Amino acid sequence: MIFLAGRDRYTQRTLLRDVHDRLTSQAGCEDVRYRPSRRRPRHVIADVDPTTFLSDSYDAATARLEIRFWYPAGVDHEYYRINWVEPDRNLMLGFHQDADHPDLGPCHIQLNHEDTPVDRDSASFLDAHPLAVLDDRLQQLPAAVEAISWENGSLSLPTWPV
Repeated sequence: MIFLAGRDRYTQRTLLRDVHDRLTSQAGCEDVRYRPSRRRPRHVIADVDPTTFLSDSYDAATARLEIRFWYPAGVDHEYYRINWVEPDRNLMLGFHQDADHPDLGPCHIQLNHEDTPVDRDSASFLDAHPLAVLDDRLQQLPAAVEAISWENGSLSLPTWPV
């Protein structure tokens, strides 16, 4: 087991600063910013070049990453949402570790289309330093995005093995 020093001293603000810095150096990420502001960050958002982040053959002109970590009271781990958003297709695919769907466990992958959830599947709970979780999820995201099935205008995820 590896102990990651300083995890217990992270605040949402310092964590999001580190997420911002990590995305600034991530291939394909451009215009990395805080929302609502650097002084009061709640999310980190980055515009993404899909052909750099995923593959040259991926058919989307624009995309963005929306990342949020937070520390709810009474829970012994961080909550997060790491979302891939394609505005032109009104599509969102995200890894969510929160209390929204307890039937799926502490973590799930969710697919939304036209602002409506269309598919969810449980995902592995990662009890690691938040930046290690971010790295793992960013590595899994290309396969997850490319696994989306488009049939007759409907979207779905295959059973997700994460």
